[in-house]
Amino acid sequence: MWIFTTIGFFSVVEDSEHPDTLKIRARAREDLAALRDGYLPDIEFIETDHTDYRFRAFVRRDEWAHAAHALAVDIDYPNFKSAVAERQGHKRAGRYTKVWEVMHGLQLR
Repeated sequence: MWIFTTIGFFSVVEDSEHPDTLKIRARAREDLAALRDGYLPDIEFIETDHTDYRFRAFVRRDEWAHAAHALAVDIDYPNFKSAVAERQGHKRAGRYTKVWEVMHGLQLR
């Protein structure tokens, strides 16, 4: 699962060694820090130079479900890209807009 939020971008996948555990991956340290500070206070994250996503944390499935639910409940904006620009800056919003543009291509087939 890819999830773009006003606090960060995350790739969430099953941990192949521990099926009851999910791996939350991020491109930016501050994204996992925001997730920890707002939704998953007990997560610890690691940094690796030799993986696709440089930053990662591991959580139980139920912990992620609770955090994902809380992220949904906390939606308080009428326009996602504008909220990202306000909370994470125009540079981050510009990157999200590029993803929006690529995905918009699916609609234009």
